[in-house]
Amino acid sequence: MLDFFTIATKGGLVLWTKAYGPNPNSPVNALIQEVLIEERSNAQIYYKDNFAIKWNFVNDLDLIFIAVYSKTLVLAYIDRLLQATSAQFSDQYGERIGPSLRKKGSIQLKGWDVQFEALLQTIEDQDSASKKSKQPRKFEETIGYTNTLAYAKAKPSKDELENSKGALIDEEEFRKNIDLLKKRSGPGVSPGSPRAGGRRGRGGAKSPVSGSGSPIIGGSEDASSTKKKPLKEGRKWDGKISAKDAASLDYSNSTSSDAVSADHLVQQRSLGQHSKDGTYTVADLESEEEDSYSEEDSDEEYTKISARSLQAKKPVSGSSGGLLSFFKNMTGSKELTSENLEPIMSKMKEHLVNKNVAADIAQHLCDSVAKGLVGQTLGSFKSVQAHVKQSMEVALKRILTPKTSVDLLRDIAQAQAENRPYTIVFIGVNGVGKSTNLSKTAFWLLQNNLKVLIAACDTFRSGAVEQLRVHQRNLKALEQNAVVDLYEKGYGKDSAAIAKEAIASAKQSGHDVVLIDTAGRMQDNDPLMRALAKLVTVNNPDKIIFVGEALVGNEAVDQLTKFNAALKDFSGLANPRHIDGMILTKFDTIDDKVGAALSMTYTTGQPILFVGTGQTYTDLKNMKVSHVVASLLRD
Repeated sequence: MLDFFTIATKGGLVLWTKAYGPNPNSPVNALIQEVLIEERSNAQIYYKDNFAIKWNFVNDLDLIFIAVYSKTLVLAYIDRLLQATSAQFSDQYGERIGPSLRKKGSIQLKGWDVQFEALLQTIEDQDSASKKSKQPRKFEETIGYTNTLAYAKAKPSKDELENSKGALIDEEEFRKNIDLLKKRSGPGVSPGSPRAGGRRGRGGAKSPVSGSGSPIIGGSEDASSTKKKPLKEGRKWDGKISAKDAASLDYSNSTSSDAVSADHLVQQRSLGQHSKDGTYTVADLESEEEDSYSEEDSDEEYTKISARSLQAKKPVSGSSGGLLSFFKNMTGSKELTSENLEPIMSKMKEHLVNKNVAADIAQHLCDSVAKGLVGQTLGSFKSVQAHVKQSMEVALKRILTPKTSVDLLRDIAQAQAENRPYTIVFIGVNGVGKSTNLSKTAFWLLQNNLKVLIAACDTFRSGAVEQLRVHQRNLKALEQNAVVDLYEKGYGKDSAAIAKEAIASAKQSGHDVVLIDTAGRMQDNDPLMRALAKLVTVNNPDKIIFVGEALVGNEAVDQLTKFNAALKDFSGLANPRHIDGMILTKFDTIDDKVGAALSMTYTTGQPILFVGTGQTYTDLKNMKVSHVVASLLRD
């Protein structure tokens, strides 16, 4: 049985709801946050808790129809219910939705309860009848028949296909249900005639929603350093090395009192800024190209993309101006359809993949944007290309804009108020730069006068502890009064136990933040993924940061999906932890191929906290959403 049905605007204003049990607001909110806002609306169904959710858009009215039912049930009629309801509602109230919402902020839906009940009853009866008298389909009615030569010769026209779909509901049965419900509910109901399919008629223009209503929801990096390092002398490998040579190669006993040159560890031009209250913020990612990238330029470049994508539509012979005539079909009084949007979206997908966006994500994003455009009517050639570009730009910004707080300093202050250290775990695959970016994060924290403890929990890779010891010594050389310590127990030990001891030591010694370094591991290595899940489960860190490369494309999706799956499957908890944020390394090596940022954010729904842009401690930047969007849309 149906549990919940609601009609709302895309702006979040609820026009009508019908509940057949406890009001499941939580699944509807989750649908908006995790599907619609994340531009995953091309999905057919969404599961949340014990519910299954389906929805249908009416783009020319900016409406969304949502049906919620138990996921244990197989309700085959839900799609027809959504189509029939959206058609009936659009026919009856479409012309009044814009003016009513502008004037009153709401719309009177007198008699709609009875009509919806009649629609639901009619479709349920049809579904029951079809189950009883269901016969095997003929071969001509299957998808396989469409691939045969016989179908190609006798392919029906578009009008014939529309007429062959039949009515969504039985008109006579619908009238009987209406009369029955009118007798139960009393006089005063004047339902409109349902449309049995076809276009949703509406005379009024679409208007923005105004007024009040009931909202549904309220590694070391590849960039060159500023100085050239002297060439290392060749080592003597044949024979035994002298004790002097062995001592010169032993860095394990180096202490913080050793003299360290700090000149090459920072770049003054990359330093962030200190505010009046002493807070140090890292610099924003700068881009000279972004400054010169104007709206006019983006429109012109997008026109080029659209024009190239439509070359296949230009006839080989016949009248000239095939390209313009195709666009003419997309303008005027004709609404946008999936057929005339397909070539543009196909080229847009190719464009995004060339920008290093994962292919599956590029396809999902284009499908979602196209689904939001179907049914809209545009007035000119320019409005077509500009509107498609604008829709894609809005979708990209919606995905990349953080949905949760990225203010780590505020979270650390909250932990200080609770008299406990704030813990951050850095995870990722081999060689992406976890230890290097951990040290950059430590430098940022030290600039904010915080006491940092680095926990060396990479007990697998040779030299991992020594690498962190060098970073600690360098950071102390940069800031003589800085409190940055290293907690390590050597190699071959349980990393989860070392992290737990480090957190306890930090609380006792008064450190503000614990940065936990972990061993690099491939996403398919089950033993190491189990060890990572154990470390997270035992210590329950405040932040789990995934460190990934900006150079990857499809691989980023696989990495993040399997890391999240491992944290869930191997935790043994009812509410397991997931990745809370990301640091994108080697961002200075990719030019405008910034698609990995989109892939990672789309996959996890979590923000990118910082991007790494070099080898010094100041090469940690804030990623600007506008920069990434402009780079993705630039030809």
